[in-house]
Amino acid sequence: MKSYIYVHTVSLDKGENHGIAWQARKELHKAVRKVLATSAKILRNPFADPFSTVDIEDHECAVWLLLRKSKSDDKTTRLEAVREMSETHHWHDYQYRIIAQACDPKTLIGLARSEESDLRFFLLPPPLPSLKEGGLWCFGGNGLPYAESFGEVPSATVEMFCLEAIVKHSEISTHCDKIEANGGLQLLQRLYRLHKDCPKVQRNIMRVIGNMALNEHLHSSIVRSGWVSIMAEAMKSPHIMESSHAARILANLDRETVQEKYQDGVYVLHPQYRTSQPIKADVLFIHGLMGAAFKTWRQQDSEQAVIEKPMEDEDRYTTCWPKTWLAKDCPALRIISVEYDTSLSDWRARCPMERKSIAFRSNELLRKLRAAGVGDRPVVWISHSMGGLLVKKMLLEASMKPEMSTVINNTRGIIFYSVPHHGSRLAEYSVNIRYLLFPSLEVKELSKDSPALKTLQDDFLEFAKDKNFQVLNFVETLPTYIGSMIKLHVVPVESAGIHSFETCWLLDA
Repeated sequence: MKSYIYVHTVSLDKGENHGIAWQARKELHKAVRKVLATSAKILRNPFADPFSTVDIEDHECAVWLLLRKSKSDDKTTRLEAVREMSETHHWHDYQYRIIAQACDPKTLIGLARSEESDLRFFLLPPPLPSLKEGGLWCFGGNGLPYAESFGEVPSATVEMFCLEAIVKHSEISTHCDKIEANGGLQLLQRLYRLHKDCPKVQRNIMRVIGNMALNEHLHSSIVRSGWVSIMAEAMKSPHIMESSHAARILANLDRETVQEKYQDGVYVLHPQYRTSQPIKADVLFIHGLMGAAFKTWRQQDSEQAVIEKPMEDEDRYTTCWPKTWLAKDCPALRIISVEYDTSLSDWRARCPMERKSIAFRSNELLRKLRAAGVGDRPVVWISHSMGGLLVKKMLLEASMKPEMSTVINNTRGIIFYSVPHHGSRLAEYSVNIRYLLFPSLEVKELSKDSPALKTLQDDFLEFAKDKNFQVLNFVETLPTYIGSMIKLHVVPVESAGIHSFETCWLLDA
């Protein structure tokens, strides 16, 4: 270890340097050199060979020691080093930059998933390559102007269609490889920056990155392209959807502390950061027709709440109560919300979306949830509308597959919110003609007294009668607005009741 001693300059004339002051300075230098040599020998052992000859000031030793620990062969030591780094808030800017430049990808991802981490740990993403001829959408072609030539379609709308197509492609591993090989990570980052005022575009881009992160061989490319730094900032966003999409990406990248993989549409609302809190149970939220992973579980919209900027006071208003209220009351839970696409009508079905039956969706969601570790600990299912039908179908499917037995054995409770166990009259109502002419597959399957729903209900009752879980059923008593023109009682009381072993509550809602 090299050290420096700063002294006042003296004359080069040796005749002037033989006084008492010169002798005292000489002895002082000897003493200081001896102390520093001893210190260097003591400190040299903890350092790895690359650090043993590095020029380090005393106050910088902690930085390099933490870096050394973060690269240890012992996983516990590595995690402890990341935790210590994230809890450090007294360093100078350049010390955070030392970590940012010298740490490995595991440490960087760990810092991004640590709630207290300073954003100075993250370098700016590398400069993006210049655009090829053809504009933004240049995966080897000039597709955007070609698409615009068909009519007066705004470019933002065309870009959204392109993004939705890429989202679907990113669900296939081999297609992810092609996206990466053709510069997709940089292209998507450019779009992310350009559309900073369009959350919907940014969320679709994050869906693609989250899907690509399911493939571990692409992790190094994702890290090198600067996405970890971008997601570290997004994790701290006050907007629940943005932070939850970022949390999914980073969890899929974090193979140090996360064994589960969160596929498209599976979002962990709590805990989103690394935590030492043991998780005792999973609570799953499954939305219904025209619902979503976040908006279904918001507090009722209120003009007064909007005026008062509800984001500033989550104790009085929340845009997603499972994340803000349930997580606060029950921190030992892992809270997952699921999202899937639904539609009232096929009149304006959007490519490349295909309509899916309840049976198809249940198999798809069951596979995704099992990949997320659902079934490894006690589970409570909370469902709304069509989501309750999916829960029943998923449990029936799991009961017939030995590899899914843990899902059944660990189910402790099911809560149904206004679930049409016996169908709904939604398909029979319409004010807008397109709903009447082309009801979607989802609406058709919810037809009142549908034979398929009757079979599902009978099979579920037979399956559940000897199982070790409780059922709580909530029934709505007031009509609901569907869009701006339809108001109806979507699930009447006689359809929402299971009429068997459940506890049933009527809601003035």
